[in-house]
Amino acid sequence: MTALISILLPIHDAEETLAGCLRSIERQSETRWECVMVDDGSRDRSAEIARDFVRRDGRFQLLRREHEGLIPALSAGLDSCLAPYIARMDADDWMRRERLALQRAALDAQPEWSAVGSHVRVFPTPAARPGDDARGSIDGRHGRRGRSDYVAWLNAICEPEDVRREAFIECPIAHPTLFIRGEVLRDFGYRDRGWAEDYDLILRLLGSGHELGVIPRRLLSWRDAPSRLSRRDPRYDLSRFVACKAAHLCESFLKDRREYLLWGYGETGRRLRKALLEYDRHPSHIVELHPRRIGKRIHGALVIPPERLLDVPRHPLLGSVAGIGPRTRIREALREMNFDEGSDYVCTA
Repeated sequence: MTALISILLPIHDAEETLAGCLRSIERQSETRWECVMVDDGSRDRSAEIARDFVRRDGRFQLLRREHEGLIPALSAGLDSCLAPYIARMDADDWMRRERLALQRAALDAQPEWSAVGSHVRVFPTPAARPGDDARGSIDGRHGRRGRSDYVAWLNAICEPEDVRREAFIECPIAHPTLFIRGEVLRDFGYRDRGWAEDYDLILRLLGSGHELGVIPRRLLSWRDAPSRLSRRDPRYDLSRFVACKAAHLCESFLKDRREYLLWGYGETGRRLRKALLEYDRHPSHIVELHPRRIGKRIHGALVIPPERLLDVPRHPLLGSVAGIGPRTRIREALREMNFDEGSDYVCTA
């Protein structure tokens, strides 16, 4: 049987969760798949568990490598993914039985889409635990939103327009849900720039004009555990996430623009301003509601109230605040002033 879908599955020390993950792949209603497992130098029984599945089902294949890290493992596995579609998967998650069938059908029905994600169910149920950082994030990188808030935000993204609009808030597609046309992923690949490779890939795809869809169903059970790489690896730290946003903003929305308008100078806005300085981008004005700040200058930028926006040069505007409520109010205010989201301004967090 010729595989229609290649499942790209990196593995590292996943003996406790791998069998459950692979069983969820075995149960897929769409049977025309191959699973390319890349063992990245595991020191536990992961390779042994993977070999058991290879022996009983020829659709599984195992590549073993010395430990080099996630991105080299993904790149090595990608070289062996030959099917027209590629589905990402992590060794500690579970697929719903209909995941591959529904995502394949979505791309077949929407030829303008390059990839499609899905909603997720997080398990165990998110709860505060000893050792959680002050950001309360699902995997250590989601600002001040709690884990439950992040998943609620992610699961409210349903259309390509939502993906594009929310792209600089957070990664709008959970990477283990990504189902992408093979030629597209082979063209873009994965790269190591010192920040999250999944977010970098999504922003590169969007920046190149690709449309990314979402199936608004929970097709993946996404394990939230202290052992997740995104909780432990410094590439997923909040500061690196902001650096990733700044780099991509300067390649797209702020390309060839040295000045911008910054709405919000709380912790979120300050972090973004600092990251953009690395690319010689400076705010000409800062929009604030705090009456004690209005009329003053912050790092040379005049602080103005929102109603003064129509009186200053129309530079690109960044609405940089945390929380859905404040972003909604910024969007409403800018809409009343005939600012167009995506061309005149973007929201980031």
